[in-house]
Amino acid sequence: MESRGKILGGVLLVAGTTIGAAILALPVTTGLMGFYPSLALFILYWLMMTYSALLFLEVNLWLPDENVNIISMAKATLGGWGEAVAWILYLMLLYTLTTAYMAVSGPLFIKITALLTGWDAPPWFGPLPLLFIFSFFVWEGAKYVDWVNRIFMALLAATFVILNLWLIPYVDTAHFAHVDLGYLPLTVALIATSFGYHIIIPTLTRYLHRDKGALLKVILIGGAVPFVVNALWEVMTLGVIPLPTLIEGYKGGQDAVQLIVGIIEDRRILVVGQIFLFCAIVTSFLGVSLSLRDFLADGLGIKKTALGRWILYFLTFVPPLGFALTTPRAFFNALDFAGAFGVILLLVMLPVLMVWSGRYCRGFDSSRFRAPGGRVLMCAVLTLSLVIVVFEICNKLGVFKLP
Repeated sequence: MESRGKILGGVLLVAGTTIGAAILALPVTTGLMGFYPSLALFILYWLMMTYSALLFLEVNLWLPDENVNIISMAKATLGGWGEAVAWILYLMLLYTLTTAYMAVSGPLFIKITALLTGWDAPPWFGPLPLLFIFSFFVWEGAKYVDWVNRIFMALLAATFVILNLWLIPYVDTAHFAHVDLGYLPLTVALIATSFGYHIIIPTLTRYLHRDKGALLKVILIGGAVPFVVNALWEVMTLGVIPLPTLIEGYKGGQDAVQLIVGIIEDRRILVVGQIFLFCAIVTSFLGVSLSLRDFLADGLGIKKTALGRWILYFLTFVPPLGFALTTPRAFFNALDFAGAFGVILLLVMLPVLMVWSGRYCRGFDSSRFRAPGGRVLMCAVLTLSLVIVVFEICNKLGVFKLP
């Protein structure tokens, strides 16, 4: 049985990986549709992603090797084509997410550098501090990532509580009456990225020594935290920001904190919001890059020797850094691209297909752990995920006309 400390660390790794910088921009987009439709989508995604995470865990525990990751899981259950699909989708998702966090950290570090030293750093400098400071913990492995993640999650929680306490007196529940489903196409991809933590499950399986009870607690509790945080943030922000301001903010590319400061005129909110944003970037960057490193080690068969760790470091961080330095609007483009196409295909559809094949075609033993539900539930989830992907494709092609 794993210690409570490691279980807590696992819960915080799941939550930290999931609660990313997109949370600040989320209400500006979802608010156009309305509070209640947004909450309904949050519940839908939370339940769907929790179920697919349990499917992911079931496959992970079928295979005896502690170092197994998604490539080995897909190959064992789906064969060569599954392995190829996993390679493509996983690299697409994790490289775009790592790129996104490097890109969005740049302006923050440039501001901090100017404040502390007076040096007006060039744009290329921005992503480097996040890489050089926090990649060290990824280099050292899950234990080190766990501990530094706890520190930043504590700071993230503190700033989140402070922001909410400041906003409570300004909440106007009349704002919640607005509903316009014409804006639904804007929200599908963005909300999808707010509940995807499955990428870190193989790493946690090894870190928690395949303890089924500990892993279930980590997934169920850790996966619920982002739902609660997102729901509370929607209540506070949409209760404070009127619809006309949301529309202006969306068109101007502003996040919720910037809009709130314009309404309440309290600069402390902006400062605390920036600290919250920084913590969200760090915790997500740690979880995503650790998952990417372990994925590459499994897929390429790289042992974590001195040379192997350098190779993994290069493969994990250099490509995203290149994208972040050269791709315009990398953060927003990467998040949008990683939404329905990455998260839904890899973290929902693929686990369903792997469990279906493993249970009903290849006869894997589910006695150690079996996710709830059978063929009917898996078919329902697969159908829903297909609808989401088709919906997003239509949105990209301009089929839907926004109000």
